Amino acid sequence: MFTGIIQTQAKVAAISVANKATEQAFKHIVIETQPQFLQQLQIGASIAINGCCLTAVEFSDTQVHFDVIDETLRLTNLGELEIGDLVNLERSLKMGDEIGGHHVSGHIHDTVVVEKVQQTAENWAVWLRFQPKWQRYIFAKGFIAVNGASLTVGQVEDNCFSLHLIPETLRLTNIANAKPGDRLNMELDQQSITIVDTVERVLAQRGVA
Repeated sequence: MFTGIIQTQAKVAAISVANKATEQAFKHIVIETQPQFLQQLQIGASIAINGCCLTAVEFSDTQVHFDVIDETLRLTNLGELEIGDLVNLERSLKMGDEIGGHHVSGHIHDTVVVEKVQQTAENWAVWLRFQPKWQRYIFAKGFIAVNGASLTVGQVEDNCFSLHLIPETLRLTNIANAKPGDRLNMELDQQSITIVDTVERVLAQRGVA
């Protein structure tokens, strides 16, 4: 479990493909970050990379290794990473930690595509296009996690939603580097999904919907 509060950006140090000759192909990704973000890390620990919950399989003072399976590569933007890219990093939530964002599982629902970025001296906003099947779960002022960052939806229009980022979020996350055509990871708010699905089911049972 995570909070959606990004702790730092980490650099992709190495990428390799394992089991190329089989249907079980996966990528081995190594990220590099500052030692303070890896203190008391253990093998098997969960770390969110661009919002995707991954398991640490090896680590040193400054590097962490992950095995990323084909399904994760298909559903997320991790398969597009290149050496030198910056990724958002968040360690898993501990009991007693402050939840500054919202509960985030690290299970990516889909990717969204950057439509446009609007930047002025006072404001930075991005419009993201999503698949129509997610329409009923995305609404103005609702929670959403994009590349792991807990954010609030601005407007929703024609299968697109906007995000307005404060300078601190731009400083801490790689969303500031987003440009049209880029794919970002999206995790919907599970509470919203549960409420919407429950209401729809109850209405259907009553013959209303």
